[in-house]
Amino acid sequence: MESTPVTPSRRSKRFQPLVTPVKTDAFVDKAITWTDAPCYIRPTVYEDYQVLQEDEGWQPGPGMQTAFRKSFKRTKNTAPASRKGLSARRSAVETETFEVGDTVLVKTQSTKHPSVGVIASMWEFQGKENREGDNPQMMVRVHWFQHPSELPRIRAKREHFENEVYFTLASQAILPPSCILSHCTISEVPQTTPTAPKRSNWIGATAEENKLFYCRLAIESRSNIYYDFHWAAHKKQALSSSNEDLANGTCWHVAVETTPSRRHTKRRTKLQDIAEESGDDPVRDRDYENDEPPSEPDDHLIPSVVDDTSDNETTLSGPIDDIPKTPSRKRKRALSTPKSTPSKKRAPKLAAPTPHSKAALRKRSRKAPAVRVPPPNLTQEHYNQLQNLPPDPWLRAMHVLHVAARPDVLPCREEEYSRVLRTVEELLEEGSGGCVYISGVPGTGKTATVHAIVRELKQMAENNETNPFTYVEINGLKIPEPSAAYNLLWETVSGHDVASDGHLKTSAKEALKQLTKHFSAGARAGPAGHACVVLMDELDQLVTAKQDVVYNFFNWPTIAGSKLVVIAVANTMDLPERVMTGRVRSRLGMIRTNFQPYTTQQLEKIVHARLKEAKEGLEGPPDVINADGVKFAAMKVSSISGDARRVLDICRRAVELVHPKRRAARTEDVKEVIKVLQNSPTAAYLRDCSLHERIMLASLLRCIKREGVEEIKWGEIENQHIVYVEALTSEGDPSRKPTPEELGLVLDSLVASRAMIIEDGVNAVRKPPQERRVILNLEQTEVERVLSEVGGRSWTTALGVGA
Repeated sequence: MESTPVTPSRRSKRFQPLVTPVKTDAFVDKAITWTDAPCYIRPTVYEDYQVLQEDEGWQPGPGMQTAFRKSFKRTKNTAPASRKGLSARRSAVETETFEVGDTVLVKTQSTKHPSVGVIASMWEFQGKENREGDNPQMMVRVHWFQHPSELPRIRAKREHFENEVYFTLASQAILPPSCILSHCTISEVPQTTPTAPKRSNWIGATAEENKLFYCRLAIESRSNIYYDFHWAAHKKQALSSSNEDLANGTCWHVAVETTPSRRHTKRRTKLQDIAEESGDDPVRDRDYENDEPPSEPDDHLIPSVVDDTSDNETTLSGPIDDIPKTPSRKRKRALSTPKSTPSKKRAPKLAAPTPHSKAALRKRSRKAPAVRVPPPNLTQEHYNQLQNLPPDPWLRAMHVLHVAARPDVLPCREEEYSRVLRTVEELLEEGSGGCVYISGVPGTGKTATVHAIVRELKQMAENNETNPFTYVEINGLKIPEPSAAYNLLWETVSGHDVASDGHLKTSAKEALKQLTKHFSAGARAGPAGHACVVLMDELDQLVTAKQDVVYNFFNWPTIAGSKLVVIAVANTMDLPERVMTGRVRSRLGMIRTNFQPYTTQQLEKIVHARLKEAKEGLEGPPDVINADGVKFAAMKVSSISGDARRVLDICRRAVELVHPKRRAARTEDVKEVIKVLQNSPTAAYLRDCSLHERIMLASLLRCIKREGVEEIKWGEIENQHIVYVEALTSEGDPSRKPTPEELGLVLDSLVASRAMIIEDGVNAVRKPPQERRVILNLEQTEVERVLSEVGGRSWTTALGVGA
């Protein structure tokens, strides 16, 4: 039967299972054949061949048609077990038939176990170029179920039965028949009692248990909203649809109802916006209801609630708008006249959210746009220690002034906090990928602010106030090499449980290959695909010679359907410009936030906020440090670097100095502490360095800031040294530029003092001298401070200290 083609609607492929990538020849399998004649034929449209086009740039030939089928069979040889003393027997041939509407296990890439789906349609391409005897390219559309282990880790948890799965509203994928492993069974009767939510192996112990699943709910996994659902009724309704609807796969989609507010129009509009974000249009749904009058019995429909007595209900009469929107009770009406003639097909009922999901929708609709205060992190070790400390004001002050004792709320970073939180939350709500680049000098609260944002997002997701996601943190200082970031990200997106199974024994090259396939899956995204938030701290340490690691992490969020949100934290503001070309940067469109160094007033506020926390619970405690002392420390630090860690360290040591005297620290005490810090062994060594030793250290610092990496080639340091000779020498200093041999002597002196370390070993000796790499072996902030104090204004400007 031929028909005029109808262009199918394009639906988002986000938040779907990731099917194993396939090549074009995978759609041609001699062991798989059709078992029936075409039931529906129409000209080929984009929706039919988009998978082939993504893989090989495939295009349909002129006059090509799509022929839909009802079933196919697969044959395979099964060798019998050999027995001792008996000759080997011939292998047996096993045949398995798959039909539209069969529930099957599908081989996927991101999970250890097969995913569950239902065959929505199957087809092949027919054209003039197909010769007789050629094997056709066979396609199968699968509509997905999802298991709790395939959902994002950070979400509102709920109890579930063993081997329970959820039917997705509209998640489908096109794949070759070879990806289908075997049949499985979906039951509406649970086999066990509900279990507490946890991530564990969900496949049963035996082969039969592996193929038996229980389904009672439909799910919109992007927003973690559940709907009451009857699988048997929905399957019966879908299979009774027209050939055109079966071909497009739309008959398997679940239409959901939205419950507008009865009193407040504004709240109703917000709920409609939420429904539109999840792919459901309330206006379109109402039009769809009115277009097709009801006539079929209720057992063909998707019930609004789980009700075992629904088979005894009579057919509803009157306009569809009279159907009550509350899912807890159904209205029954008697028929005015008995049904004597068949009528038109009735539109399916809209699936109603479960009570918990309704509460979540109401909570999201009431969510104020104002930014919330970061939630207290009561599990932090320093908070618990503070509660157990004796009521000694000095001990408590020294504890809260420690750099590692981060408070629950970060003062003076409210604007940056609200901007980044709003950006990441919008990316999660949209279900799209993106990159947020945060830069700033050390000690400006970048990492602490991002941790507070992630803590807030986790709490919102667990309370069903925002879409769920998976989170991973990659610190450039805690991994052995930059490419190890691939392994950490792949463990997260693949659903691997590191706590129970340990780290994956996968090379960085293989992890990169799998990540590229994962984020480029496009239409083959499957049940384990969900939003992933990645915090990349100390991004400067991940920059390599080829700059491939940083480029990949910046590029993956731009791929359609990647659902990857990267929060990159670095000390260098222009790192993206140095890693990528202008054309690539314009395509990335990342969101930038720069953390400026703290001012004197902000540093004072930070110290006083921590001291106030130390006073909580104490009756009339004396001040442990005077306000003038805090102000002097803040002024001293803000004039150099604006590093909050530095002023906290100074104040803590001042309190420690006066603790035995049981009095408040004054400005003189703060000055004494600063003098001791300035006279550290590092500072004393730097003051004794020669002019060219100090110029070489300044040249190394300049190259580190320019390149964004700590390992600098010796040739670059030489060139920078020659440039700095004219810029950093004063009237009484020699202005003659040193020769390469003299610069080598200066380098040897610094290496002998262990102030700098040069690359050594057999491979390093074989390199040209200019290619050998050099790193700084002293604290960078301390070197900048001392060189600025010794050299004066010109050195301060060249090093960018206090800028």
